[in-house]
Amino acid sequence: MLNQYARGLFTRLFTPLARWLLARGVTPDQVTVAGTAGVLVGALVLFPLGQLFWGTMVIAVFAFADVVDGTMARLPEGQRRRARTDGETRWGSFLDSSLDRVADGAVFAGLAVWFFTSGDEPAVGVGSIACMFLGSIVSYVRAKAESLGYDAQTGIAERAERLVATLVAAGLVGLGLPSTVLLVVLVLLAAASAVTIAQRMARVRAQVAAER
Repeated sequence: MLNQYARGLFTRLFTPLARWLLARGVTPDQVTVAGTAGVLVGALVLFPLGQLFWGTMVIAVFAFADVVDGTMARLPEGQRRRARTDGETRWGSFLDSSLDRVADGAVFAGLAVWFFTSGDEPAVGVGSIACMFLGSIVSYVRAKAESLGYDAQTGIAERAERLVATLVAAGLVGLGLPSTVLLVVLVLLAAASAVTIAQRMARVRAQVAAER
C-alpha cells in the first residue's frame, strides 16, 4: 500500500539525482549494492552497539537507493545503457530483489543482537526474530507464486510497511522512548505478516481453483 502512494513522489524527487549518476557512468546495479552496504552498516554495526537512532538514520538514507536505482533503470539513458541484452535487465531485477531480502534480514538481526545482549528488553529480540522469519515467508510466497504464473501481490504488511514501521519505532526508542514501544510494533508486524501470508496463499488458491 505504501509503495503505491509513495513511490511516485520519491521517483520525482530523485530523478535529478538519477540523471546525474547516469551521466557520470554509475550503473543502477552499483547503486543497489552501495545502498545495501549502507543498510548493513547501520543495521549490523550501529544497532548492535545500541545506536538505534543513528543506525536508523543511516539505514533510512541508504534505503532510498532502492528508489534511485529503479529510477535510473527506467530513465531513457538507463534503458539505452542496459539495452545490450534482456539478461542485464533481468539480472538487475534479480539483484535488487535479492539484496532487499539481505537488507531486511540485517535490520531485524541487528535489533535482535542488541536486545539479546545489552538491551533492556530481551523480548524485543524475540519479536525481531519473529518478524525476520515471517517477513521472509511473505516474500517467498509471492516469489513462488509469480514463478508459477500466479499473482500474490496482496496483504496488509508488505515490505515497505514493515520496514518503515520498524525503523520509526527503533529511531524513537533511540531518542529515549521505552523499548516497549518497539516491542509492541514488532508484535503487531509479526501478526500482520502472518495475516499477509494467509492472504497471499488464499489468493493463489483461488486462482488455482479458477483454472479447474
